[in-house]
Amino acid sequence: MAEGSKDQGGVSTTDSEEDSPNMIVYRKIEDIVSRIQDEKAGGIAIRTVKSFLSKIPSVVSGTDIVQWLLKNLSIDDPAEAIHLGSLIAAHGYVFPISDHVLTLKDDGTLYRFQSPYFWPSNCWEPENTDYAIYLCKRTMQNKARLELADYEAENLARLQRAFARKWEFIFMQAEAQVKIDRKKDKAERKILDSQERAFWDVHRPVPGCVNTTEMDIRKCRREKNPHRVKKSVYGVPDDGQSQPSPVHVSSQPTRKPTKEDVQKEISFLNIQLDRHCMKVSKVADSLMSYTEQFMEYDAFVSAIEPSNPWTNDDTSFWDLEASREPSQQRVKKWGFSLEEALKDPAGRDQFLKFLESEFSSENLRFWLAVQDLKRRPLQDVASRAQEIWQEFLAEGAPSSINLDSHSYERTSQNLKDPGRYSYEDAQEHIFKLMKSDSYARFLRSNIYQDLLLARKKPADTEQGRRTSLEKFTRSVGKSLTGKRLTGLMQSS
Repeated sequence: MAEGSKDQGGVSTTDSEEDSPNMIVYRKIEDIVSRIQDEKAGGIAIRTVKSFLSKIPSVVSGTDIVQWLLKNLSIDDPAEAIHLGSLIAAHGYVFPISDHVLTLKDDGTLYRFQSPYFWPSNCWEPENTDYAIYLCKRTMQNKARLELADYEAENLARLQRAFARKWEFIFMQAEAQVKIDRKKDKAERKILDSQERAFWDVHRPVPGCVNTTEMDIRKCRREKNPHRVKKSVYGVPDDGQSQPSPVHVSSQPTRKPTKEDVQKEISFLNIQLDRHCMKVSKVADSLMSYTEQFMEYDAFVSAIEPSNPWTNDDTSFWDLEASREPSQQRVKKWGFSLEEALKDPAGRDQFLKFLESEFSSENLRFWLAVQDLKRRPLQDVASRAQEIWQEFLAEGAPSSINLDSHSYERTSQNLKDPGRYSYEDAQEHIFKLMKSDSYARFLRSNIYQDLLLARKKPADTEQGRRTSLEKFTRSVGKSLTGKRLTGLMQSS
């Protein structure tokens, strides 16, 4: 009876797995893949492609697969056919021979079909030891096409640390598999290597790609049985909670890229080539310089005068910061950058005063007007935007600013539908103009230098008075002492 009930329980478990939603999906995908491979029933002809110095056996092109799906599955939209093909590829039934990203492209990319032994429907869940043997075997074969990718090398190093005690066993297993593989035919070995690699691309995918075996319905059901959950590839137990992989959204290419699409791609690649790159050491140096420069302004690091408002209820520091008579410390901060000078109300006033002396105050007034526009209520934005245009940019404007043609055209185009950021290009141009020209002269001007030294003058004067008094006292003391000595000598 016990054995009978045990057998019945085993049968029911098997039936439940066969009837699971995931298994139904696998069966449908496998039916499509079998039809694609059946040449006699109208499938795709699997062929050997000649390369420059070698032959690539048992491959089909991505275009062939997409065309078959459109023709045989009554699909009208090519994008839908590409999406269905990508789902089939994501489960490892078909894979690119030159890429680790399991997506289908409607072009001449070569693909190969997976061996039924590696199909997900076999429910073979590989362990980390299997993955370690595979990676170790790849390092022994010493071929350019089997060289480990960066993420695979990192995984191998982690697994080697995790399985340090039985690494000798893993190495022996990998060595034995390599000896068996060398006895096989070269073409057969090439096909098996690619199929094995595709299997691991499904179960240990490239970082950023979806792991189709990690968050599927079958694994969600398995959370009810934590003892059946395997460790992650990094040797860390999941404790019954599966962590989702980062979602990789594959951008499906259009079937026939237009001239505009190619031009956009060229422009994007040129921008990437022109990106300014810096060494980490230089970035660290600049970060340290920035930290040292602003350290005295950090109330949590340095003592501030007259008191720290973050640690007590005294607001004297805030009152001093808001006053129009800046301290030497505030004036010194203006010299760090134009941004710091414009943050301070007193700094803005002094910079505006300097620009008025140079007859170029319209630049700063325009910049401040645009800043004010960004903070206006939405119902006032359109009218205020027109006022700024009439004052600074319109023909014959009373405070005309010097703007380049590109920024002028963009701004005039934006004002057809005015918003808070209609003047963004013009404001950026004027800011760069002030930063490269007027700001440097402002720091050398008497206005800034007088403010910077103003707090030192009283101290210098007091010190001078103290020094003069000390000299006078010493001279008087010496003269009195001399007179006393002379009087004593005469009396004696």
